[in-house]
Amino acid sequence: MKVIDINNSLIDGYLHLLENLSAGSKLDLISKLSLSVKTDVKRSKKHFYKSFGAWEAGKSAEKMIQEIRGSRKFGRQIEGF
Repeated sequence: MKVIDINNSLIDGYLHLLENLSAGSKLDLISKLSLSVKTDVKRSKKHFYKSFGAWEAGKSAEKMIQEIRGSRKFGRQIEGF
């Protein structure tokens, strides 16, 4: 199968899934798809990475590990037999 055939079968599959939507829903979908094509690639990648909960910090990974380990408190007491 060629890439073009795969793309056409994917598009046909999506159309089959969406055929039961109302006219208003289809128009909303069209506008959102059009907007997604027009967006800047850098902006969409940035949005993609933010969706996974990543954050930007000025500290190195080693410094954050030291802070986490240093803040741990152990209060466990082991009873003798």
